[in-house]
Amino acid sequence: DVQLVESGGGSVQTGGSLRLSCVASGNAGRWKDVAWFRQAPGKGREGIAGINNAVDTTHYLPSVAGRFTISQDGAKKTAFLEMDNLKPEDTAMYYCAADWRTDGFYGPPLTPARYQYWGQGTQVTVS
Repeated sequence: DVQLVESGGGSVQTGGSLRLSCVASGNAGRWKDVAWFRQAPGKGREGIAGINNAVDTTHYLPSVAGRFTISQDGAKKTAFLEMDNLKPEDTAMYYCAADWRTDGFYGPPLTPARYQYWGQGTQVTVS
């Protein structure tokens, strides 16, 4: 099986920065897609940044574009989310998700169904 583990969350002041990491372990080769989602209290889970390696594209939620940057290592088993100019509305649990399936279409980028495995999340609090 595959495990995804996030790290790097914490508490920062408005305007600060954080860098989240996500590491895949277990029976994990190179992922096909990787993304970061977040869920604030009382709200649904939203996709905020993703990489589609099949077509070498990245996707961002408009509210984070220009402030957040997703990246991955060459082995495609570690992903990062660099978050700058953080705002209180960025406060949420942040989740890493990745997909290794190549047998069909599971949904557009940044939609939950597209991703096969999920991490447990790391909390980000901006005050």
